[in-house]
Amino acid sequence: MDTIRDKTIWVTGASSGIGRALALRLAEQNNFVIASSRGRDALAELQQTSPKRIRILDCDVGADEQMEQTAARLAEMTDHLDMVIACAGTCEYDDNLQLDSASYRRVFDANYFGVVNTLRCALPLLADSRAPVFAAVGSLSSVVGFPRAEAYGASKAALAYFLDAVRADACRTNLRVVHIRPGFIDTPLTERNDFDMPFLMTPEQAAERIERGLAAGKHTIDFPRRLSWPLRFLGFFRSLWFRFCAPRMTRIRSLRKT
Repeated sequence: MDTIRDKTIWVTGASSGIGRALALRLAEQNNFVIASSRGRDALAELQQTSPKRIRILDCDVGADEQMEQTAARLAEMTDHLDMVIACAGTCEYDDNLQLDSASYRRVFDANYFGVVNTLRCALPLLADSRAPVFAAVGSLSSVVGFPRAEAYGASKAALAYFLDAVRADACRTNLRVVHIRPGFIDTPLTERNDFDMPFLMTPEQAAERIERGLAAGKHTIDFPRRLSWPLRFLGFFRSLWFRFCAPRMTRIRSLRKT
């Protein structure tokens, strides 16, 4: 079985990229999809593709106070959730080690605290499902340290530990926790990248890989293999990464500010 059908699913970050592709794909397969993001206009456009199968719930997952209201609105839409897929996220690079704490906080609010908030809202409704699933989109960038990705990679590494800890806490319950780690996906976020992105995939290709992994009962979904396997190997042998790969990627030649 490589498809998901007849489920009630909440997808965050659904206005673009992987989240939108997943919402469309899941709605096509007779699932009831609650689609969330900050962009209400983009959500309304998404809903028009499948008005009977997609409901919209605009929210900012990184805003703690707003998510309290979101939990109440979510409970009005459904009495249970079979699956949650947390796709909302952002990326800001740290050029020349500026270490701008405001930038780091924005990234962590979306990529880490946004997932914490999402789970907090969803947990009571997941508890009423016979086989609940909570999945969150991390990144293969959390496997090794990439230049300029101090904020982004750290937020995804924190997410990885959070998901492992939740899985450990919930191991005697029926909740399945899933960590999704894609490589480079052609989204509005990656369009801003000014470097080569090997094995770039479309959001639709990513959504297909994610659905197959979720339907197969996996706890970790890494793709594409051509990128994940080398990075995981280098994650075990970090000295090779810092000796051969990182020096070719970094743009910093001096710690002196010019």
